[in-house]
Order: sequence, then structure tokens, then C-alpha cells
Amino acid sequence: MINKLSVRACIAVCTLGMAFSAFAGNKDRTGQAGAAELLINPWARSTGLFGLNTASVVGIEAMKSNIAGLGLDTSTEIGFSHGIYLTGTNVSINDIAIAQHISETSVIGFNIMSMGFGDIPATNYYAPEGYGSFQPQYLNIEMGFSKRFSTHVSVGFAATYVSEQISNVGAQGLAMDGGIQYVTGKRDNFHFGITLRNIGTNMRFTGTGFSVNMENPQSTPVINATTLYPSEKFEIPTYLNFGAAYDLYLDEHHITTSDSTPKHRLSIIGDFQSNSFNNDYMGIGFEYSFSNILMLRAAYRYENGIGNPATSTTMYVGLATGITVQKRFGSGPMFSFDYSYRPTDRPANGVHMLSLRLTR
Repeated sequence: MINKLSVRACIAVCTLGMAFSAFAGNKDRTGQAGAAELLINPWARSTGLFGLNTASVVGIEAMKSNIAGLGLDTSTEIGFSHGIYLTGTNVSINDIAIAQHISETSVIGFNIMSMGFGDIPATNYYAPEGYGSFQPQYLNIEMGFSKRFSTHVSVGFAATYVSEQISNVGAQGLAMDGGIQYVTGKRDNFHFGITLRNIGTNMRFTGTGFSVNMENPQSTPVINATTLYPSEKFEIPTYLNFGAAYDLYLDEHHITTSDSTPKHRLSIIGDFQSNSFNNDYMGIGFEYSFSNILMLRAAYRYENGIGNPATSTTMYVGLATGITVQKRFGSGPMFSFDYSYRPTDRPANGVHMLSLRLTR
């Protein structure tokens, strides 16, 4: 019979094997991927840490970070998030998700994320001044599953349907995620996580928008013919994350009874992200929690050449910050409000995220 240690070793080897086989990547391909919305995390609790919480994320937010964390929260959770993406551009993000435990150790989750771009003027060769407007539609639908193999190890897998559409052109694809989290320590205060995200199909835009009506001069009499110009395929932005976190309970030495819980927690979080189509990221973050009611967080993410427009592949600059206020009313559900802000280069004016979550 396979023991728990063997299961852990097998999971780790399989995850790392997939990772190293996927990342023979070439940085010369920077900027050549499509479906960049797969890199966007819509949850305020995670984005307040710049998404560096690969090792410690739990619940519905794990579906956009490390799917393994979905299995560490065996409650029922429903959440909604709204993002003002690049203030002043009319670009917005909306996300809704639900997670439900199906056994003592297994959880399934469902997530829908959409992006809106406002009304964009429509122009063509014959009407360069515009003849109306159109609204692109980006939609990601994700189904995830996570299982705890023991009190220390959680593994998860997810699949995401990707759709990008305008009125007469569209593209579809499928992306797969896998992840693992390991928790240990006296109070389960050491966290380690690995996730490999967005392994999937190539995508290609198709539709009547690529057709052109033109005269065929070789026909007698001359007739109009419709010619379809196919577009090139493009890949989706695969990446690999390694993360670790350590929880310090600041008042632990003042606890007098064994059943008491520390009120003051300070988590130190580190993360490294290897991108197949962008520069690699690394970062460090901190989260302070008081009685699991009020949480304050801040993080900084670094990439090679950051701050230099010629070499940087990110618009983010400075510190990401965030706050969470949550409260359980009696024996009822816990209500949580999350907010985060990430500063960006001008003229973007920053990214604001708001999330509401209900947990039973």
C-alpha cells in the first residue's frame, strides 16, 4: 500500500516534471502570446499581495492563483469581485465564483470572469471617421477540483474555457492548471506552493471580419468575389509559480491556555514566477491580521529592467496594498470585504479591485 510520504513525493515529482518540460521558453518571444486576461487575478485579497500568495491562498481565490488552495477551505463559499482596470479607460473586470465541499477532503469550484471595454468606435476603409461602435467580450469559465491527501498536502486541477469575441471575429481556447500546496509547522504556519498555469491549446481568430469583397478581373463579365484571409495561431501565456509563506504569531508567548488562539499574525510571503512570454517576476509581501477580523497587506514585485520602458514587460510600479474586513455573525455565515490598489505607469492611473465574499 502506498504510504502518505510516497504520495507526496509522487505529486511533487509529477508537478516539477510538467513544469520543467514546459519551460524551455525563449524570452525572445516576449509579448507574442495572446489571451493575456488569463494573467489577471480578479480577487482583491490576492492582488493586495500582487498575486504572490501561491503558497497560502485558500478558497475561491485559489482558482485564479493556485488551484490546490481550493481544497484547504472545506466550507461553502460564494464571492463577487469588480475591478476598475486602468482608471479612466472604461476597462472593467467582473468575476463571480462558488466553491463547495463534496466530501471531507474534496472541494469543487466554479468561476466566471468577464472583461468589459466600453464602447469602441468602429471604423473601416470607407468610413475612417467611424460608423458606430462595438464592444469586445472576453469571457473565462473555469471548473476546478482540489483534494487534501493529508492534513499537510493539497493538490488541485482546473480547466478554463477562454472566449474572445467582437461582432464578426472570435477565438476560443482551453487552458489547464495544476498545483500543490504543503503546510507544516506547530500551528501549520509554514506554507509552500507550486502551480503551473495556462497549459493549453493554441488559439486563432476566425469569422467574417477576415473576409473581403473584391472584383475578380479574370472573369468575364467581372464579378465580385469574397476572399477570406486566415489569421495566425497564437499561444496562451503559460507560467510557473513557486511560493513560500511563514506565519509569525506575535502574541503567542502571552497565551496562557492551550485552547487559546493568537490574535496577532504577521505573514511573510515570497514568490517567484517564471513566465514563458514575459520577464520573470519575484516578490515579497507582508500581511498582518488582527483576530482574523482586520487584515492589512502590502507587497512589491520585481522584474529585470522594471522601470525602463524598453525592457520592462509590466505596467505595475511601486507597492500593492490591500485591506480585508470580515465578521461572522453568530453561527451564520462570515461576510468579507476586500480592497486592493496597484499603482501603474501613467497614463493608466492604477488598478482598483473590490471583492465581497460569503463563507459558511
